[in-house]
Amino acid sequence: MHSQGTPIRVGVLGFGGLGQAAAQVLAPKQEMTLVAVADKQGYLYAPAGIDRKACVRAYQEQGSVGYAEPGGTLSQQSIQELIESAAGVEGYFLALPNLPNTFMASVVEQFIRSGWQGVLVDALKRTSAMEQMLTLGDDLRKAGITYMTGCGATPGLLTAAAALAAQSYAEIHQVKVTFGVGIANWEAYRATIREDIAHMPGYNVPTAQQMSDAEVEALLDQTNGLLHLENMEHADDLMLELAGICSRDQVTVGGIVDTRNPKKPLSTNVQVTGRTFEGKISTHTFTLGDETSMAANVCGPAFGYLKAGVQLQRRGQHGVFTAAEVMPQFVR
Repeated sequence: MHSQGTPIRVGVLGFGGLGQAAAQVLAPKQEMTLVAVADKQGYLYAPAGIDRKACVRAYQEQGSVGYAEPGGTLSQQSIQELIESAAGVEGYFLALPNLPNTFMASVVEQFIRSGWQGVLVDALKRTSAMEQMLTLGDDLRKAGITYMTGCGATPGLLTAAAALAAQSYAEIHQVKVTFGVGIANWEAYRATIREDIAHMPGYNVPTAQQMSDAEVEALLDQTNGLLHLENMEHADDLMLELAGICSRDQVTVGGIVDTRNPKKPLSTNVQVTGRTFEGKISTHTFTLGDETSMAANVCGPAFGYLKAGVQLQRRGQHGVFTAAEVMPQFVR
């Protein structure tokens, strides 16, 4: 454990669109320093802090952060080796694709087996993936790991907003999350887009995972680059149920992803409808600014929850916590 004055040393697992954005978000922070990064082919550990630009360049030009100098290592077991060699990392953001659905849980099991103790944060989406995380709760507690799950935008920021908005009501009737995502080029967020396709009628996780880039392109050509998503399997429902706010069948998540325009096709919001103690029916709406990107709304909360997780860790609180039960702490 270190004094309040020294920055929290953090790592990012996964270096696609979200991982690279996470590195950019951390760059100006005083309270956190990025010291470790891993992708499929390699990892980089630099205890004094990672040179973000060199890291991004290595990944974009050569395909892995393992090529970055100095400190990069090429490995087919990059996560495993990074955990073992980077003893100084206090928290990791798992910016990993959750395809297949068991992938994130399998990574977490590597942490449990390794003997590492610290804070893990994910931004996973699916209810079924989060259910797997919850089954690991006792193992994580015994291992001395504080695990923050569902800490992106939805689930995450919007779920936490719903948990706050619910306080005005004696009874919750409905929580409705509607999101608009605009990205200029789907290839920067391949894993995220495949996860979204898996939610569409006629598709599932295995079919989306097996689609080639050309097949994804063909689908997007048919839809003019738009993905319309309804009644998604999103863990907001499980998180709000666990928090005792409403039952999961009262929560719906859906939205539109435009894979060809950075402008959002609609404003991301959460609406919480309920009855007050006086018997009035009303709706609170929390709307995100259109200029905030998916990356801003995922990475910001992820590190805010990581900071909160470090405080829990220092108080000896281990196991699984969701974004709906802990307040994120702003990272300066």
